[in-house]
Amino acid sequence: MLAVGMANKNIASTKRWNYGFNYTDWYTKHWNGTGSSQRIVVGGSENWHFGFNYTDWALKNGPFYLNDTLVFKYDPPVDNSSHPHSVYLLPNFWSYLNCDLTRAKRLADVTQGGGEGFEFRLKRWQPHYFACGESNGFHCDKGLMKFFVMPLFRRWHG
Repeated sequence: MLAVGMANKNIASTKRWNYGFNYTDWYTKHWNGTGSSQRIVVGGSENWHFGFNYTDWALKNGPFYLNDTLVFKYDPPVDNSSHPHSVYLLPNFWSYLNCDLTRAKRLADVTQGGGEGFEFRLKRWQPHYFACGESNGFHCDKGLMKFFVMPLFRRWHG
């Protein structure tokens, strides 16, 4: 399905169409200059916790590249009153939207986020859908503990 919107576009006055996109500064904003992989803490200084919008964080902190490492840092449970976290990889976009963990793969349990955190390397060129799997998807759904990335290829060096 393809949709193109040209609302308020004075086509007659332009010699070529730019389709409303301006990528003149994309490269300078998103290239790290080294061409090497990055170690990225999920959520930045907020780490991995309930109530932070990780989808928004991923959109604002992307793009992510192949071989970048995502680091999930969260406190391990201390007692029965604490709310533990985990990291799951969801199989598809539908599972991501609905926080459906039935076919998800657990990447890190409630104890693996302490210290230096749990690390996940983006090795495949495919969408990666991450979520917290605790409380049967409640943290994913109501706690906004989910995000997705589609790693890009790095620039060729020669």
